[in-house]
Amino acid sequence: MSRVTPELVANAYAALMSGDRNEIGKYWAEDMRWYVPGHNMLSGWKTGLNAFLGFMRQVGELSGNSFRMDNICTTTSDEYSADVTRNRGQCASIPAKQLDITAVHVLRWRDGKVIEGRGAIMGDGTAQYDQFWSPV
Repeated sequence: MSRVTPELVANAYAALMSGDRNEIGKYWAEDMRWYVPGHNMLSGWKTGLNAFLGFMRQVGELSGNSFRMDNICTTTSDEYSADVTRNRGQCASIPAKQLDITAVHVLRWRDGKVIEGRGAIMGDGTAQYDQFWSPV
């Protein structure tokens, strides 16, 4: 098992943002799982890389591709990483509807690839997150 490093985590997110399926596959396992927190249309488990990428496409569409995650810090161990991010965006259909929250993503790794991820939102950000992704 290779050790997870902050550089590996950064490379995995960069691959994800590139949209290049081959590059993404270098860091994200085909059989991965991802948990989206909250109680909104995006919440719940995404099982498999295709489902996760579909979720990411939906985030882009609903935010008019304005959604972004700015890394605050990353910590790692042999099998896990945790990154704190500031997540921001605006709603595609209601531009005045803004999102600005702090989140933590805990990733579990195997052989240099993410096999599971879970998001957590801090403080009143959970209510803001649910409201942001609501259709009204």
